[in-house]
Amino acid sequence: MKMSFFHRRKKSSGSKSSRSVSTSTSQSDSESDDVLSSTETSVSNDAQTEASFQSNSDCRSSFLEHDHTNLDENDIRVLRSPHSPEEGDPFADVRDRMEALSHRSRMMHAYHTSDKDRTIVSDPSPSDDLNDLTLDTSTPAHPIIPFFAAYTTYLGYAVLIAVGHVREFFSRLFRRGRYVAQGRRNMYPSDDLKSYAPLLKSFENFYTKRMYHRIQDCFNRPVVSSPGANIQMLERVSKDGNKTLSVLGGLGELSESQAEVYRMGKYVSSVADGRVTRKCLNLGSYNYLGFADDWQVTCREGVLGSMKSLPVSLGSSRMEGGTSKLHTEVERVVCEFLGKESAMVLNMGFNTNATTIPALMGRGDLIISDEFNHTSIVNGARTSGAAIRCFDHNDSDNLEEILKEAIVLGQPRTRRPWRKIMVIVEGIYSMEGEYCDLRSIVRVCKKYGAYVYLDEAHSIGAMGSTGRGCCEYTGVDPSDIDILMGTFTKSFGGMGGYIVSSKAVVTMLREKCAASAYHNALSPVVCQQIISSFKVIMGRDGTNIGKQKITALRDNSNYFRMRLIDMGLHVMGHYDSPIMPIMLYNPTKIAAFSRECLKRGLAVVVVGFPAVPILLSRARFCISAGHTRKDLDRALIEIDEIADILKLRYARSTFG
Repeated sequence: MKMSFFHRRKKSSGSKSSRSVSTSTSQSDSESDDVLSSTETSVSNDAQTEASFQSNSDCRSSFLEHDHTNLDENDIRVLRSPHSPEEGDPFADVRDRMEALSHRSRMMHAYHTSDKDRTIVSDPSPSDDLNDLTLDTSTPAHPIIPFFAAYTTYLGYAVLIAVGHVREFFSRLFRRGRYVAQGRRNMYPSDDLKSYAPLLKSFENFYTKRMYHRIQDCFNRPVVSSPGANIQMLERVSKDGNKTLSVLGGLGELSESQAEVYRMGKYVSSVADGRVTRKCLNLGSYNYLGFADDWQVTCREGVLGSMKSLPVSLGSSRMEGGTSKLHTEVERVVCEFLGKESAMVLNMGFNTNATTIPALMGRGDLIISDEFNHTSIVNGARTSGAAIRCFDHNDSDNLEEILKEAIVLGQPRTRRPWRKIMVIVEGIYSMEGEYCDLRSIVRVCKKYGAYVYLDEAHSIGAMGSTGRGCCEYTGVDPSDIDILMGTFTKSFGGMGGYIVSSKAVVTMLREKCAASAYHNALSPVVCQQIISSFKVIMGRDGTNIGKQKITALRDNSNYFRMRLIDMGLHVMGHYDSPIMPIMLYNPTKIAAFSRECLKRGLAVVVVGFPAVPILLSRARFCISAGHTRKDLDRALIEIDEIADILKLRYARSTFG
C-alpha cells in the first residue's frame, strides 16, 4: 500500500480562499498599477514565441565564440575544466544515455511533447531513435512515499515528542537538566519568570530543546576554506549533550587516545593555527559554475583591482550616496545578458523578493503563488497586503481555474474587479530540484491578462545553453515575463539580487522598494565579482571557459542524478537541474545520513520539518561545474554504502 508523495504542503503563503491583509496604502499603490499596466505583454502563439526566442539566442551566441588567448601553462592547467577538448569527454561511456534522459525529461516537463517532436528544440537531438535506448522510467517524476515509511515517520515524531515531554516534566520536577540554570550566577535576568514573561513560545522552545538540539551538529558547520568542490570544516564538540557546540581546537586539548583517533582519520587535517578540520567533498554549496574553485585565475585580478579606486562599502543606500560606476555597469551587463530594458541590483537575494513584491502589489491586488515558492516570496506576499492564493505546484490547469474564479468573482464582499493579478513562480525550486513549467504558465497568464513574476535565483547561470536561465531552457521569450528576479549568490560567486523589467517599472521600484531606498548599497567589490563572472560566462574574457563551465555543470548534474536513480533512491527533480534531493522521510535518518556522510568526507545538506512538510525529510545535493567525474564517483560509492546502512532504497522496496 502506498500513498501520494505530494501531500498538500502547508499553505504558508496564503490560503485558497481570497484573503486581504489590512495595511495602510498610499499614493504609491496607484503608481505601481500605472507602471505595470504600461508594460506591454504581446500575445502570440507558441511558434511565434519560439521563433523570437531563437532569434535572440542566435544574436547572443556570438558572445561565446572566442578562442583561448595567450595564457601561460599554469593558467591553462587551472582553467581547464573536466570537459576541455584537450582531456576528452569524461562521460563518453554514458553520454548517449545521459543525453537521451535529459532530452526526454525536457520534452516531458518543459515542452509537453513527445520524444520525436523536436521542431521546437534548438539543441541537436541526442539520438535518432530514443526508443532504442534503455531509459530510466522506473522512478516517476513525483516519487511516492511507501505506507511503511509514512507510518514510521509519524511514529518517530510521536516518540520524540513523548520523550521530550517526559524529560521536560522531570526537569521541572527535580530542577535538574541541561536547560535548568544551576545557581544564581548562571542565570540571565530573563530566567526569572516571576519578573519576566517567557520570551519564546512554548512549542518553539520545546522544539528547539528536545528535537533540534539533538541534531544541531548537522547544521551550521563552520568552513575554513574556499567553498569549492573540496572544502575544510572545523571540527566541533559538545560537552552538554549537544545543547552547545564549540570548536575543537588543537589535538593537545584531547587525551592521547582521543587524539590518536583523529590522527588515524582519513579525512582529518588541520589549519595553520593547529585547529582540527575535516576535509570534505562539497555537495552542499551553491557553487554552480565553480567560480570558488578557479577564482584566483578567473576573477581575482578584477576584484582586487576594484579596491584601488573604491572602498569595500559605500556606507549609504542607492538613493543617497551609494551608487558607483560599478553598480551602473552591473545593471547594464544584466540587462544585456537577459535582453531586457532596465535592471536594479540589491544587496541581498532574500530581500530582493521580500521588498520588491510589496512595492509592486497592495490592497485590492491578487497574488497567485506556486505552493512551493521560497520563503522570501511568502514573506513579500504577506507584507504586501494583497490577497494571496496558491495553485498546485507546476499545475497550469489549476492556475487557470484560480484565474477564472478570480476574474469572475472579483474581490470578496464587494465583487469589484481586482486592480491587478500577478502570478509568481520560480525557475528552479530549491527544495524540489524541479524547473518551472514556464511555457504553460506564461500561456495561461497571457490568456487571462495576469502579470508574470519569475524568480531565477537558482536557474540563472545554471540553465540554458548559454546560462540565461529558465526562459532560455524552456524556449520562452524574456519579453513575455513582466518581472525577472535573480540572485548573484549561486552561479556568480557573489551576493545580492537583481530585478529586471521595463524602464518604467524599475524607475518606480528604485524609489518605492525598501531594499533600494533604505538598505545599504551592494559592495563595489561584489559588483566587480559579478562583472568578472559575467565576462567569463559570456565569453568576453577571451576564452571559452564560461561555455565549458555551463556544459560541465549540466553533465555533472545529469550523471549524478542518473546514478542516484540507478541506486533505487527516491530522487526528486528533473534532469538538467543541479539540485538533487533524495528522500529520507524518517526523522531519525536526517542526522544519521548527515553524520555518516561526514565520516566519509562528504559535506551534505539535510532538511527536515518545519523547512519541509513533516513527512518529506530529505538530503539535498548541489552539484558544481568544479566537480570532476572522479569526485562524483567517490561520492556515489559512499552514498551507495550509506543507502544500505540506512535503508533508503524506497524505489525498490517498501522498507527501503
